[in-house]
This record gives sequence, C-alpha cells and structure tokens, in this order.
Amino acid sequence: MFKKLIGECVGSFSLVFLGCGATVLAGSRFSPALGIVFQAVAFGLAAATLVYLLRSVSCTHFNPAITVGFAIANRFPVRDLVPAITAQVGGASAGAWVLYIVASGSSSGSPALIAFGANGYGAYSPAGYEWHTALFVEAFMTFVFVLVNLKVASSRYARTSGPVLIGLSLTLCSLLAVPVTSASMNPARSTATALVVGGWALDQLWLFWAAPLAGGVLAGLFHPILQRRVSNRSEHSMHAGGIDGAFDKQSL
Repeated sequence: MFKKLIGECVGSFSLVFLGCGATVLAGSRFSPALGIVFQAVAFGLAAATLVYLLRSVSCTHFNPAITVGFAIANRFPVRDLVPAITAQVGGASAGAWVLYIVASGSSSGSPALIAFGANGYGAYSPAGYEWHTALFVEAFMTFVFVLVNLKVASSRYARTSGPVLIGLSLTLCSLLAVPVTSASMNPARSTATALVVGGWALDQLWLFWAAPLAGGVLAGLFHPILQRRVSNRSEHSMHAGGIDGAFDKQSL
C-alpha cells in the first residue's frame, strides 16, 4: 500500500506539473482556439505517459473521482480511500507550487494567475459559462472518463492499449470542458491550482469537488450494469453458437 500511495503522489504531482505547465509556460503563445486543443492534448499525453510508467507500482488513478468510482464499483478497498485521496491531493498541490516557482523565474515576472490552469465558472470561466452549466459538464465528462478507466481495468485485452485509451478519453473530455471550466474532472488538480491562485479559485472550489465526485459515483454504479449486460450478451452468443454447432453436426 505504501508503494501505491507513493505512486499516486508522484503521478498526481507529474499530471499537474505537466498538464498545467503546458498551459502556463506555452499555452499563452497560441490563439485561444489553439490553446484549448493544446491544453487538452497536453493533459491527455501526460495521463497516457504516467499510466504506462507507473501502472506496475500504483493504481494509476491520480484523481479522487476515479478512486471513488472504483470503490463504488467494488474495485478499490473503501478503507484505502482516505490515504489514496490524501496522497493525490498532496502530490498535486506540490506539483502546482513547483510549477509556480518555475514559471516565476521568467524575466517577464510571475505568471498571470488567471491563466495558471485554475478552474472556474461565471466570470472565471474561459467562455463565461455559469455554475449550473459548469456543474453538468464537469459531472458528465467525469462520468465518461471514469467509466473508460473502469472498462480498461476490467478488460484483459486492454492491458497494452489501456494507457492510450485513457489518454485519448481525457483529451476528448477536456476538449469539451476547457471552454467551460478549464477542464477539471479531477478534484486534486483543482485543489492544487486553487491553493496557488487563492481568492476566487478557493471560493469556487466546491463545484470542482462536487461535480467530479458525482460523476465518479455514477460511473461506479453504472459500470457493473454495463458489465452484466456484456456478460449476458456473450453467454447468449456462446449458447447460440453451441446450438448452431449441434445442428451442423447433425446435418453432417
């Protein structure tokens, strides 16, 4: 368990440093439209790389919403929820502060905190979306992303392609969520940037815990139903194949 917690901490640190770092250090050089694509791709590539590197020593969640979703789906022990989430928030927060120190070393001065990757709604939404829209988008995109993680973890055929699928799904969800909230889907990542930015980011942080956790819980509840339907369908196909085979033998 200690090794897994270290892996979650290191992965969360790296995800925030790499994903938000792309926004802070390079995102401002692009137009707003290209900046959205750049940020989404950066987080997707970071997730895929970290899942591939750390899957031998960690659960590779790096996200409290994923951990809660796995616990609801009975794929993660409930007793380990608090230690895992603590490691994720701690690692992400350290990543945000190290990124701020690095970005502050520029000759142009400290980075603009509004562009630090902090998540917000209303006046602090990139496209001015209100809290109810942000709540729905964050919850739904997290639901999709956590469901992909659960599907990858439950499929033995996805072991080699799993990191790529996770990275692509995060990129896709981020493309939709970045204009609305700067794309959280991860309470640890939102907490980390809010602690650096302070003020309005801390005031609005409640939504970026409530919505992703709701999405994670829904994914955890839905995944067993999805698995049951897939299993029933495969059993029905095997049964049908057996009957067809019997008819074939009789005809021969």
